This record gives sequence, C-alpha cells and structure tokens, in this order.
Amino acid sequence: MPGTEDAPAPLGVIGGSGLYSLLDADVEEILVETPYGDPSDVLVRGRVDGAPVVFLPRHGRGHRHPPHRINYRANLWALRYLGVRQVIAPCAVGSLRPESGPGAFVLPHQVVDRTSGRVGTYFDTGAVHVPFADPYCPGLRETLLKSAATLDLPVVDGGTTVVIDGPRFASRAESQWYAAQGWSLINMTAQPEATLARELALCYQPVALVTDHDAGTAPGESVTQTEVFRIFADNLTHLRALILTAAPTATTRTREDCPCPDTHHGITLPLTLP
Repeated sequence: MPGTEDAPAPLGVIGGSGLYSLLDADVEEILVETPYGDPSDVLVRGRVDGAPVVFLPRHGRGHRHPPHRINYRANLWALRYLGVRQVIAPCAVGSLRPESGPGAFVLPHQVVDRTSGRVGTYFDTGAVHVPFADPYCPGLRETLLKSAATLDLPVVDGGTTVVIDGPRFASRAESQWYAAQGWSLINMTAQPEATLARELALCYQPVALVTDHDAGTAPGESVTQTEVFRIFADNLTHLRALILTAAPTATTRTREDCPCPDTHHGITLPLTLP
C-alpha cells in the first residue's frame, strides 16, 4: 500500500453525481485499504499542468453507492493517506431559491445537517470537540472564485446547504420549510463529508451545481432523477473546466490564508499510517 512518502498529491477531488472520472492521461489507479473499510472506488492519481491531483468518485463509477450508503470515513481517510491536504468536492444540488436555477454554480459557505444514522466522526472515545463554526475553507473558495472569473463562469459566492438522508427527494412541505429557514441549497452528500474533512485538518470546499428547483419552491415544481442527471451532464464541461483551472493554483497554496490546518488545537489527528 502506498504511503504519503510515495509521490503525494496535495489536491483531492471527490466527484459527485455524473462526475465519475476527471484525469484522462498518465494516471495511476490505487486501491487503498483503510481501517474503515473500502472507499467508494479505486483512487486515480495524476497531474493537471504539473499539479498532483487525486480523484475519487463519491458514488463509485456507474453510481453504485446511494448517498446514505457511501463510506465517507473511508473516502476521506484514503485521500489523506495519499497525501491530500485540500479537497474540492463537486456535488449536485437542488435550489431553494428562485434566483438560482438549473445550471447555476454555487460555492456554499455554511451547512445544516438533517441526516440521521450516518457515522460522522473518526473519534469514538474521549472528549473531542473540533471547531466547525465555518465548515468550508475560505482560501480554497477564493481560489475557485478566481478560477471561475478567468473562465467567465458565473458563480454564486456563499449559501447554506441543507443535507438530507435521501435517497428520496424532499416532499413539497419539507422543501417549503427548508426554504423558509433561509437556506439556499438541498443535497444528500455534503454531510458527514465536511465534518470528516475537518477532523482530518483538510481544506474542504464544495462546488455545487444546481440541477433543479426543489419541490415546493414554485407551483408545480417536482424533481426527477432523470432531469437531475441530464442537467448535470449538460454542465459537466464547465464543471470540469473550473476544477482543472483551479488545481494548479490550489496545489501552490501555503494554507496560511485559512484556519483549516489549525482546527485541532492539540487534538491528535485520527489517522494511523502503517
């Protein structure tokens, strides 16, 4: 099993629904065994303009794993084991705001966890309380914003994602209630991914691609899996361009512009390497 000394890749990308591959040439597939079981798929290591990158499809290739069955702990552990210290996390989301329709890109800055039953920590014993007031990395978000500007790609800076268990979509009443709280996006995978990234002292930032107006945001709105996948596929070129443009800059960051590496304040990282 390769360790962190074996050509570490500082940037990790976790692909969401419809993004099952990213690096196309001169890549190495790596099967990582973790203390928490198998990751969603083999990890793919390669380079983007010289920048080392590791890619992992969140649902596995072919979308094998529904959101409530993803092994989030294994996924994040495997990335950090291969040397990753920053993670860009594309994901499909529904919009709870009429102004952000299908095809919009959003870089959320807050999250509300409405899931239940998912294992959301690496710490099973002891008094361990990791700060989570600001769940996402401001430095990595700034890198993505600047990359979007170079591509003339409109991106909404900020927003709150509410995470539900799935795999069903929200009812109309649920959707209306979430919108009434002032939340902007709805998703099924953003937690516990962000919490686990924080526990591993990783910089973590989602790139949310709006695939639908969630049921209840407008009269007659309803969500179907077919439409979600279609909208994601229609915007995949822009999403890939944003990630690949951001990668070289992200890997040269010193991480001094964000608090992510210093969130533990003396807490031992939950990572045991062989």
